[in-house]
Amino acid sequence: MTTLWLVGIGTGNPDHVTGAAIRALNAADLILIPRKGEARSDLADLRRQILAQVLTAPVQVAEYDVPPRADQDDYLGAVNDWHDAIAQAWSGTIGAHRPDAANVALMVWGDPSLYDSTLRIATRLPGLTVRVIPGITSLQALTAAHAIPLNTLATPVTITTGRQLRDHGWPEGATTVAVMLDKGGAFTAIEPIDTHIWWGAYVGMPEETLLHGPLSDVAGEILATRSRLRAAHGWIMDIYLLRRGDDV
Repeated sequence: MTTLWLVGIGTGNPDHVTGAAIRALNAADLILIPRKGEARSDLADLRRQILAQVLTAPVQVAEYDVPPRADQDDYLGAVNDWHDAIAQAWSGTIGAHRPDAANVALMVWGDPSLYDSTLRIATRLPGLTVRVIPGITSLQALTAAHAIPLNTLATPVTITTGRQLRDHGWPEGATTVAVMLDKGGAFTAIEPIDTHIWWGAYVGMPEETLLHGPLSDVAGEILATRSRLRAAHGWIMDIYLLRRGDDV
């Protein structure tokens, strides 16, 4: 029986890699590195750099190409098909390189629990036992970078996606909304009055860029900065926190 270790590695800063993550990577028989095309080659490079820093002895590494996701109206259907294809890519890579591996490690950006599909993909391979090493999330990195608490006193936090914010507006009853997986500018779909935003791109990485302020004042600057950074790097990872009320 092969154990698949899903190792959270934080948001690109090698200092985010925990002691537990380092031990799991060193104990692996095979480490998988996903390649997401030339535009996102930085992500594979960062994984290689982390391994170069934390491995104390040689461990076999195998890279695989992440299958593209179909662009179709049936979003959930497209995602499910995509996850099936990724699971097969994992299985094929393990079979080609170390079919006898007892421990296989896959480094996961941030943490596998938060808006990441790695755990769902792993269920498609019933021959694997799955273990998780938690990592620092982009949401933790964002609040740390801005030196703000995630929640206001005695109030809940809603975590959602750019798609949901754009399609359904401000979540009912929410005071603080964390928005992930935004293709860009979903915050323009909500009423900006009395709303504050803390935005970050590449949080925790050397390219980290932060902006914050009243949404009505900084929305345009965020959009322009995001466009500039995406053009410069070929890809972008950003996240933001929205808050309404007096406690900003």
